[in-house]
Amino acid sequence: MPLYLLDAIEAINNFFNAGGPVLYLIAALTFIMWILILERGWYYFIGYRKDARLVLDNWEARKERTSWYAHAIRDKLISETSIKINQNLSLIKTLIAICPLFGLLGTVTGMIDVFTVLSITGGGDAKSMAGGVSRATIPTMAGMVAALSGVFANIYIVQKATRERKLIEEHLTMDH
Repeated sequence: MPLYLLDAIEAINNFFNAGGPVLYLIAALTFIMWILILERGWYYFIGYRKDARLVLDNWEARKERTSWYAHAIRDKLISETSIKINQNLSLIKTLIAICPLFGLLGTVTGMIDVFTVLSITGGGDAKSMAGGVSRATIPTMAGMVAALSGVFANIYIVQKATRERKLIEEHLTMDH
C-alpha cells in the first residue's frame, strides 16, 4: 500500500481517537446522509427522466383533458410524481439537523472527561484536562462540518425537486 494512504489512514485514526466514540456516530450519520443525497442526485439526473416521460406519455395519450375527471387524473399524476421527487428529502433534512446534536453530545462527553480529571487531580493536571477539552471540541466541529456539507447539498436538491415538480405541472396541460 502506498505510503501516503497509510499516512492518511493513520491521520484519520488519530482524529477518531482524539474525538472519542461520538465521532463514529457522526461519521455513520454523514455517510448515510451523503448516500441519500447522491441517490437523489442520481434520480434527478437519470431516473426522473424515465418517470416524467411515462407521466407525460400517459397524459398525452388521453383524448379528453378538460373535464373534472381529467383534472383529477392530472392531479393524481402530479401527486405521484411529487412523491417520487420528494422521496427522502425530509430524512436528509433530519440527518442534517441531527449531526450538530451528536457533535454536542461529544462536547458533553468530553467535558465529563475534563470534570473527571478535575475531581481526581484537583485541577493540577493541565495535560489531561486539555485532552478532555480536545475531546469536547473535535466532535462539535465534526458535527457542524457534516451538517454544513449536507445543508449546501440539500439546498441544491430541494431547488431541483421544486423545479422538476413545477415543470411536470406545466407540461401536463389541459388544452383540449
